[in-house]
Amino acid sequence: MAIASNLGFPRIGAQRELKKAVEAFWAGKLDEAGLIAAGKMLRQRHWRLQAQIGLQHIPSNDFSYYDQVLDTIAMVGAVPARYNWDRKTDFATYFAMARGSSQNNGQGTGVPAMEMTKWFDTNYHYMVPEFEAGQEFQLSSLKAVEEFEEAKTLGMQTRPVILGPVSFLLLGKSKDEKLQPLSLLDNLLPVYAELLNRLQAAGAEWVQIDEPCMVLDLPDQACKAFTHACKFLTLSSPVKILLATYFEGLADRLPDMLALPVAAIHVDLVRAPGQLAAILDKFPPNTLLSLGLIDGRNIWKADLQRALNLAQQAAARIGKDRLLIAPSCSLLHSPVDLALETSLKPEVKNWFAFATEKLGEVLVLTRAVNEGVDAVQSELKQNQAAMESRRISPLIHNPRVKAKLAAVNASMLQRNRPYGQRRTMQQKELHLPLFPTTTIGSFPQTAEVRAERAGLKSGKISAMDYNKFLKQETEKAIRFQEEIDIDVLVHGEFERNDMVEYFGEQLSGYAATSNGWIQSYGSRCVKPPIIYGDVERLQPMTVEWSSFAQSLTKRPVKGMITGPVTILQWSLVRDDQPRELTCRQIALAIREEVIDLEKAGIKVIQIDEPAVREGLPLRHADWKAYLDWAVQAFRLASSGVRDETQIHTHMCYAEFNDIIEAVGAMDADVISVETSRSEMELLDAFVEYRYPNEIGPGVYDIHSPRIPAEKEMEDLLRSALKVLSKEQLWVNPDCGLKTRRWEEVKPALIAMVHAAKALRTQYRD
Repeated sequence: MAIASNLGFPRIGAQRELKKAVEAFWAGKLDEAGLIAAGKMLRQRHWRLQAQIGLQHIPSNDFSYYDQVLDTIAMVGAVPARYNWDRKTDFATYFAMARGSSQNNGQGTGVPAMEMTKWFDTNYHYMVPEFEAGQEFQLSSLKAVEEFEEAKTLGMQTRPVILGPVSFLLLGKSKDEKLQPLSLLDNLLPVYAELLNRLQAAGAEWVQIDEPCMVLDLPDQACKAFTHACKFLTLSSPVKILLATYFEGLADRLPDMLALPVAAIHVDLVRAPGQLAAILDKFPPNTLLSLGLIDGRNIWKADLQRALNLAQQAAARIGKDRLLIAPSCSLLHSPVDLALETSLKPEVKNWFAFATEKLGEVLVLTRAVNEGVDAVQSELKQNQAAMESRRISPLIHNPRVKAKLAAVNASMLQRNRPYGQRRTMQQKELHLPLFPTTTIGSFPQTAEVRAERAGLKSGKISAMDYNKFLKQETEKAIRFQEEIDIDVLVHGEFERNDMVEYFGEQLSGYAATSNGWIQSYGSRCVKPPIIYGDVERLQPMTVEWSSFAQSLTKRPVKGMITGPVTILQWSLVRDDQPRELTCRQIALAIREEVIDLEKAGIKVIQIDEPAVREGLPLRHADWKAYLDWAVQAFRLASSGVRDETQIHTHMCYAEFNDIIEAVGAMDADVISVETSRSEMELLDAFVEYRYPNEIGPGVYDIHSPRIPAEKEMEDLLRSALKVLSKEQLWVNPDCGLKTRRWEEVKPALIAMVHAAKALRTQYRD
């Protein structure tokens, strides 16, 4: 019989219980025992839920207090020396790697966090492993074993999930350019073998080893590494291995994977359904095939008949007893439970499935394969009715939007003059000093700010009183920036819940959820809006608050807007039309907002695009098409203003070196980028590509509570000046300051301004 399976469940809890527990622990309001208890409660709740739904292969070790790659770093003992690790995987070291630490490390400067970047083409962020010559590994955490045994006490036989050794190395970095991480594989494999044997001794029959890097364009050396690793591990332990790939098809790597000596193979048939025929043609005997048929990265109900056709095709070729039915990837990237949504339009809600509902879809497909279609006829009919309702709904189609798109022409995709001429005009307008200082947009969303917003939603606070409060907070932010002498100010974004959700709530074609939380990194959770129809701006969205802030000061205040590609990437996007078309609709809406900001007297407008790199397809052959429409979307959004208006954009926590020419083609006057965690590594791209416009490489890691010293920031700026001219360089933090506390922000920004002024003194003509 086919097996109902899951690759991973969201760890945060339906109402962000994990976030609240972790942040309480960081704040000293919850002790270690309390944090451990919170984790245990969530794990057991999720195991029981999956068992009640009817799953037979339930994952364990998919839970993490921060990040699964960080868990692997701890598991194999790859903790960088700066953390003074004593070989015990305690919370202090674990969270210091994730967030940095202000505690003295013997040098008087605190300990910076490890680098963080995007997990493939998702909005999830992982901690980047650091490797060095002579790197040693040892089994330093038995978390996978302990959580398997914990589930066993509940009477559940789970399948532990482990990030595979090859992907772990490929996702890491070394500061030693001569060190190739894959050269460490033979040192690492015995640690994995020891863990597999520990799991087998504890009673594990199956272990899921995730090797997502297998779907990337890789050199032959990496492909050989997968083969070597699988052979080593299967010979070292009798436990059955499910090798899982996801996010893309295997393409030319398919023969290599099918030759691997593992008990089962998982493939993503949502992203790449066309690969199934080739897989079945060459699928090895005695191996199980895990079919990723339910989209683990979106919220739409699956077309169960289409998915069932694939499952039946596989069953006819290799037999249903060799099939596992599963989501395409871990459900980490999906909200938890649609049943908690009580305010969605019933028609629209009927089109959705969150993680819990997706597992129900897995069970329907499994029953259909095992018992026949008649056994699930009612579920299939309901599903097809939902599919048809969505296809013909007038909520989806907007003739005005289609007419606007048809009117777009080439002149709307470029500024009037080239950057060099614009720069002169903007300098006359803005009168900025050398090394101008700014921040990225948001200021701390304090408990008071969140309480006021909650009070407005619950009706305890009137709209008038709420706006009065927001104006007070905005004025405080403006006065603080003036006091410490920042050059280009921001209004603080106190009125915004999230940089994408805020816009989604004001655009047609969007639905907002109440509990659609998804983990972005660590304790940071986002509630992505859902694009279900054509997108249109109904009225100005940011003009009122930008205008109010500008009225408080003579210094320029940036208008703050999220860019079209980022709104697309950080929303849950409709799947019934090309993403390019949806992005162009969003770009038109943002263009209208940008033009209105300029009309209101805003001279500097920032259009944030941190997700441009994130959206890059995993296969190089698909890059050009994506980058062409992504760049055009930004230019459509930004090119409707006068040349005197300065357009900024912001990008963070991703590898931009691969797309630096596309970044240049966006033609923003100023770009700010995350660089502090990677010690300005991003600027290596500028050695060969001479970026012509202005750049603000971040000098302050805002994802850490650590407060950097002025000299540290000066050193980073001097590193940047080895690549950039003094006329190009801006001074700013890595990202928005929403998640930080004022006690951290104020001294850090004061030090940042002092660092900029120190450079001005040295580099003044």
